[in-house]
Amino acid sequence: MTGAQSVPFLKGHGTENDFVILPDPDGLLELPPRTVARLCDRRAGIGGDGLLHVVRSAAHPEARAAASDAEWFMDYRNADGSVAEMCGNGVRVFVRHLERAGLVKPGEVPVATRAGVRHTRLAEDGSGVTVRMGRAALPGGDVSVRVAERPEDAARPAVHVSMGNPHAVVFVGELADAGALLQPPLVEPAAAYPAGVNVEFVADRGPRHVAMRVHERGSGETRSCGTGACAVMVAAARRDGLDPVADGEDATYTVEVPGGTLVITERADGEVEMTGPAVIVAEGLVDLGRLGA
Repeated sequence: MTGAQSVPFLKGHGTENDFVILPDPDGLLELPPRTVARLCDRRAGIGGDGLLHVVRSAAHPEARAAASDAEWFMDYRNADGSVAEMCGNGVRVFVRHLERAGLVKPGEVPVATRAGVRHTRLAEDGSGVTVRMGRAALPGGDVSVRVAERPEDAARPAVHVSMGNPHAVVFVGELADAGALLQPPLVEPAAAYPAGVNVEFVADRGPRHVAMRVHERGSGETRSCGTGACAVMVAAARRDGLDPVADGEDATYTVEVPGGTLVITERADGEVEMTGPAVIVAEGLVDLGRLGA
């Protein structure tokens, strides 16, 4: 589908990580990076930290192989239009939209993503969505981070964590130590993250309770990052001497983000689960043909 066109959209958020939602079951929309960036622009478009393109797995070339396991594919885009593997807050909002549209019922809902199929659970009372985020990987290696506006400061050591997408987790005394986060933090060595990285700055709030700020690649500082919260939980657990797979015991942390609170559990089988809110706040029509005007 090309040319000027009005298409339905929704707006939703998970702990204030907000998204433009474009339902497109048959995969007919063409969404070049410029169009996505304009949709996510907070002045010239609808505004959002990213875009959730809702497509049936069987209708999308990147998800057809997963169609037997998950009917729906979350074609996630960053706010600058670039493609991303996964978004933890986004998948909760994605599932909330499916429920609201009558396409799924409360209970277990699998969703295909570029990071693999993610299994979600919609609470019967509508209170929240739990996502099985897969296992975390800690590739190791020395990684360090500098705050962009203070490059003269000493580099801080970071923990490299993958949740299907890359994260560099930095422990700080205060969240203000992250600076303004208007520019991407400087990560060394750059070769550690050839496709860019999400950087989380983390401060302790109590036993198994941390707070974080995040600079998301392609989006800037956001009010929340679901995969980032999971990466933070795993990094904090290892720092605290906890390894659920080795210990045979689940570990749960509360992770505060600027937009709310997430509860993250790493289970004894290595699976990481995230529970948090997902809200649809608006819907309407957008003229894709006028976005570039």
